[in-house]
Amino acid sequence: MATKKTARKKSSTKKSSAKKSSTKKSSSKKSSARKSTSTKKSSAKKSTGRKSASKKSSSSRRKYSPSAGNDVKREMHEFKRGKLKSGRSGKKVKSRKQAIAIGLSEARREGKKVPPKKRAA
Repeated sequence: MATKKTARKKSSTKKSSAKKSSTKKSSSKKSSARKSTSTKKSSAKKSTGRKSASKKSSSSRRKYSPSAGNDVKREMHEFKRGKLKSGRSGKKVKSRKQAIAIGLSEARREGKKVPPKKRAA
């Protein structure tokens, strides 16, 4: 019986050594994968720095003209006083967003610089 136990121990040690070697291989693969991702990250960081510089120059331009801002200001003033009414129905406007939308649509109608309305998808 002693020989069977020693045989079992030997076979189990062989299995564990096989497992260890397989884990070593996978860990070396992981480290090489990590290295490649780190190089990708550094190149991505460099490119984003260049893009942000170009974005800054284009974002300095106004999206809305000052006179369009004045139209929205006037509509908000009426809304706060409770005198702003919607177009055809003539009902009182109850939300700030709607008041802003009315001001922008009037500015668009007058031909002022305002981005186009967002379309529903």
